[in-house]
Amino acid sequence: MSAVPAYAGPFGKEQAERLYWRAGFGPREGDAERLAKLGVTGAVRWFTRPAAEQLLGPDPHVENGLPLAPADAVGHDHLWWLDRMVRSTTPLVERMTLVWHDWFATSNLGVGQQGLMLNQNQLFRQNALGSFATLLQGVTTDPAMLVWLNGNQNVKGHPNENYGREMMELFTLGADRGAYTETDVREQARALTGWKGSVTQGVPSAFTYDPTRHDATAKTIFGQAGTFDWTDSCRLCLAHPLHPSFFVQKLWSYFVAGPMDKTTAQGLQALYAGRQVLPVLEAILQHPQLYEGARLMKPPVVYNAGLLRMRGRWIDTAVWWTLGQSAGQQLFYPPDVSGWDDTRWLDTATYRARWFIAALVQGASSPPSSPADPGELVQRSLQYWGFPTVSARTQGSLAAFAKAQLARKAAPADVETAIRRLIATSPDLQTA
Repeated sequence: MSAVPAYAGPFGKEQAERLYWRAGFGPREGDAERLAKLGVTGAVRWFTRPAAEQLLGPDPHVENGLPLAPADAVGHDHLWWLDRMVRSTTPLVERMTLVWHDWFATSNLGVGQQGLMLNQNQLFRQNALGSFATLLQGVTTDPAMLVWLNGNQNVKGHPNENYGREMMELFTLGADRGAYTETDVREQARALTGWKGSVTQGVPSAFTYDPTRHDATAKTIFGQAGTFDWTDSCRLCLAHPLHPSFFVQKLWSYFVAGPMDKTTAQGLQALYAGRQVLPVLEAILQHPQLYEGARLMKPPVVYNAGLLRMRGRWIDTAVWWTLGQSAGQQLFYPPDVSGWDDTRWLDTATYRARWFIAALVQGASSPPSSPADPGELVQRSLQYWGFPTVSARTQGSLAAFAKAQLARKAAPADVETAIRRLIATSPDLQTA
């Protein structure tokens, strides 16, 4: 069995910050320094083996102090989850909940019932770090998924292939790898028959398994014959020889930039022998490439939650969900069943939304007084964000900007306000 390489380099504030952003939603002031004292193994286990969750700070609200209504009000589902990202003391659980939301992408645009989406979200949270087999079974029979991919319309005599196809292509085996055939798609659809339930005018009916709707005749899936049902569909996908390689590669892609080497791939697949997520995830979070490799663009909600955490601000306005939408990521509304495309987070429109996210976190107030010294203005602005790691090149560019503005007789307080926003939208804070 190949051992997965483990990071053995320095683990200071900069490395701890990267881990905080990859495994959570960024550090609050002082968090990275405290995490660094644990060393890489201790730091990873702080995320992967957390104490019981607490939600810090005040309950979320919108304008005029009104509480959230996530099951009813438009956009409040996004606000409710963003609040958990900001306040939770178990950030990796929330980050993995986001991973599963993208992995098993389901949109309320097709489901039409926020309550069902919130229930699915809780399913992801409960299985965030546990058994992928349990998670797959739960998703397969989840009412939101049954509506989204027409599992509730899949009956004997008229099989619907949507879920059976996506279960193999997107959830367990991958496309264009020779893992399955069109015959397997049709046979999986037959095996998955039997579930019923619906959402009519926003009201869900009971989602149950009805044996009379199930095709109980023989099927052949992946060359194996049997009178398979939905549990067999899940089992056969997980037992497929190409499932482990698909799983570790897809999970890796959420946390590390670039492909993994052969030794890493073999080692991670060996750790996944029991279909448990935690051993694989811990190995990924300790891998040298996470700390020494290329930076990753922060998804919009991660960026949004992180800035709020840096400033110690809570959910107090409904604007966050519209800004998330403009930035390209409205929670509970992925663009399609394949989820969000992490390679397309930035364009001229979405960057503008990120600028407004930074502006709203910062607020309208300017510093009461500011020094007329470029270097000091930069340091005061870094202090405002809790002294995040910002490269010397970026700091030099900010100092040059400050010097130019002061030469034009701009007010030092206005220059400091601008530098704060430039830090928040710099490549250093857009990526980790």
